[in-house]
Amino acid sequence: MDDNQLLRYSRQIMLPEIDIDGQARLLGASALVVGLGGLGSPVAMYLAAAGVGRLIVSDFDTVDLTNLQRQIAFDTGDIGQSKAEACADRLRSMNPDIRVDPLTERLSPAALLEWAERVDVVLDCSDNFETRFAVNAACVATRTPLVSGAVIRFEGQLAVFTSGDGESPCYNCLYPQTGELEANCARNGVIAPLPGIVGSLQALEAIKLLAGLGNADKTRLLIFDALRLEWHTVKLARNPHCPTCGNGTV
Repeated sequence: MDDNQLLRYSRQIMLPEIDIDGQARLLGASALVVGLGGLGSPVAMYLAAAGVGRLIVSDFDTVDLTNLQRQIAFDTGDIGQSKAEACADRLRSMNPDIRVDPLTERLSPAALLEWAERVDVVLDCSDNFETRFAVNAACVATRTPLVSGAVIRFEGQLAVFTSGDGESPCYNCLYPQTGELEANCARNGVIAPLPGIVGSLQALEAIKLLAGLGNADKTRLLIFDALRLEWHTVKLARNPHCPTCGNGTV
């Protein structure tokens, strides 16, 4: 690290858990952020600010006026532009130390598999079950840690999955692929700061993983009630018959 980097990241380097070695690990690490909406905006911005060396930011949508209430990576001048490209520009201006690669096309299962193989952590910031299951399948197949977040109305959820170890649950153990209701912010609404809260925690969990601060608790789901400011913990167990990480039979 040069003198400017030592100064830029000094408040992290001061932490004995991070130190110079941990910051060097962050600068050498890579992350894929899937979805650049309310969750992906703070995720990408905090990973960039913390000095994660390479960020792949993926979103096939364009910025809309309705996004600006919660998607803080964008401003009014970005309306109509590609979310991935606008976000990449924002991150580069925040931190010229890092490399940012925008992906503007919808990622196919094969593309997700390829990118999951190439990065150190994947952050699922999407807003639909189809994408979440596809991201989960890619992470299980490549044994890549997955930090998953979700928000709707006044409720947020956070979980870290390291299901490639053959013992921990995956996202599909928690949610079956059949019979789910399609619920998202566009149909049900979300309070503005909530994605920032959950997205910031996703970034925190990813930074801990990348800096080598030990294993995250991979057997719990955190649920946040924003109306009551209450957190609830749900213990998770691996489903041996899970179609993604188990034997797929009942």
